[in-house]
Amino acid sequence: MKVPTIEEAHAILEEGLSLNPGPWGDHCRTAGTTARAIAVAAVVAGRLDLNPDVAYVLGLLHDIGRRQSAPGVPDVRHVLDGYAHLTNLGYPDAARICLTHSFPIKNVGSFATSWGELHAEKAWAQAYLDGIEYTAYDRLIQLCDSLALPQGPVLIEKRFVDVALRHGVNSLTVQKWRAFLAVKEELDAAVGGSIYDVLPGVVDTTFGRRVGGKQ
Repeated sequence: MKVPTIEEAHAILEEGLSLNPGPWGDHCRTAGTTARAIAVAAVVAGRLDLNPDVAYVLGLLHDIGRRQSAPGVPDVRHVLDGYAHLTNLGYPDAARICLTHSFPIKNVGSFATSWGELHAEKAWAQAYLDGIEYTAYDRLIQLCDSLALPQGPVLIEKRFVDVALRHGVNSLTVQKWRAFLAVKEELDAAVGGSIYDVLPGVVDTTFGRRVGGKQ
């Protein structure tokens, strides 16, 4: 696979954060560590052929398109910008994750916010999704994005509410949630139990507790 090394991925993320600082960086770090933990568990269980370092890099860079976010620009722009940025850097396998992570169902209308005037881009993205088959890496990062808050991994339902409160919902939101839950079931089976069992701190982060139960 054509993806950056871990060192290169950290440099790409840090460069992006220097252009547009924000909590999206810690969200990406959470997604990366979560992806690696699930990948390790799946490999140990012998049920998926995943490279944990690749999983980490893909999680770390899935939102790199936010490096050039600007007020008034549709939020969906970040999936397009991330795809373009990593493609230009010569990492097509990482670039596709920037696009696929937001669409557990292959319908670009399922994005929570409007595409605005990005009509050609919307049509291109739909054609792209229609032309590929999702891989285990696509599914893994879709799941990890839906588990990752800047503070750490959380129960998937908490992340659903977090996104809905910030971006709203549309007619496809429930279908999209069901698709995320189906991906979770696939990866539960891959690790031979619950993915939550391999994510340290998920209970404390979900319930807003510090280590030891202190606020």
